[in-house]
Amino acid sequence: MKDTNNTGKMSKKAVAIFKAFSDDNRIQIVELLKNGETSAAKLLEELLITQPTLSHHMKILCDAGLVLGRRNGRWTQYSLVSDGLDSAVEYLMALKMAKDSPSMAGGEVG
Repeated sequence: MKDTNNTGKMSKKAVAIFKAFSDDNRIQIVELLKNGETSAAKLLEELLITQPTLSHHMKILCDAGLVLGRRNGRWTQYSLVSDGLDSAVEYLMALKMAKDSPSMAGGEVG
């Protein structure tokens, strides 16, 4: 019997993650953060966006579990969260494994 509760949780997390990856600015933010912790000030400088726009994007990335914010004086320092990135990879791998499984190879549906 399938664990539909776990599947539902995984699907909700996947929706949040892929929503976070569905915007050019958020992809650029992730690209900047892959080099290490970066301040909101530096992100604003690099992206040429307004502070409210950055806050909106960071909320989506943080809510998806991909980014963590840490207050440091006036600014927030942001960094990537390995667990969030691992969740995205695990979800995609589970889809790939399901597609590649023998039961799916014959083209069965449902």
